[in-house]
Amino acid sequence: MRARSVLVLLVFAVVTFFTQAAGAEVDREKLLKDPGVYATFAVFKVGDQWSQMDREAKAAGVMEVKKVFQKYTEKLTVDTYLLRGLSEKADFFLRVHSKEMLDNQNFLVDFMGTTFGKALKNTDTFNGITKALNYVPSFPEELKAELKTPPPQGSPYVVVVPIRKDAAWWLMSQDDRTALMKEHTDPTVAYLKTVKRKLYHSSGLDDLDFITYFETAKLDDFNNLVIGLLKVKENRHNQQFGNPLLLGTVRPLDEILEILSR
Repeated sequence: MRARSVLVLLVFAVVTFFTQAAGAEVDREKLLKDPGVYATFAVFKVGDQWSQMDREAKAAGVMEVKKVFQKYTEKLTVDTYLLRGLSEKADFFLRVHSKEMLDNQNFLVDFMGTTFGKALKNTDTFNGITKALNYVPSFPEELKAELKTPPPQGSPYVVVVPIRKDAAWWLMSQDDRTALMKEHTDPTVAYLKTVKRKLYHSSGLDDLDFITYFETAKLDDFNNLVIGLLKVKENRHNQQFGNPLLLGTVRPLDEILEILSR
């Protein structure tokens, strides 16, 4: 009876801790919508060290991770994605957004300092910033209206494609780039209702120029969208398209930790 009472008190303490921390959470929707927000994509593979731990050690490690996530709820938001089963090179990745890149770094340092984090291999990291749309204001009014189509919500699949342009792209005039981006945008219109997109600028923050992020429930539409983009002239200026390309599923942190702890 005494053991049960202690267990109830422990559960109450944990629930209280997370409830109090959740009350001060950063405005996630604002961070995902505003320009001037820094994003870090951190990709990980779980090492053998984690799989060899006993159940109790894994449970303690999972609690460490959750405490780190809660520690930073006032400064940033973290989205979690499962790659295992769709990638041999990595098991999951995190997408971190904040107003200061330093907060992204501190969060990831603390995360990788946990028992779970020490058992991970950081296979890739991409950094970028969100900006106001550069080319859309110069597009025809009809195309601008079509681009306001509400994106799909609750899509299970995620695709991340890092991109690096050649020097000729940056030496081109703004008008010439706008014309190529208009041609680039035309084949995407058919998929606005099924493929959600977000663009991050990486020049000077990474070896990349852009990070393109997609969510969809229809991977066949995404496949056709990419084929359409590979056919336009702007694609000639892509020195890197993917490599790595991340294909996974949107999953909550608890579910990912449970899967990786099996």
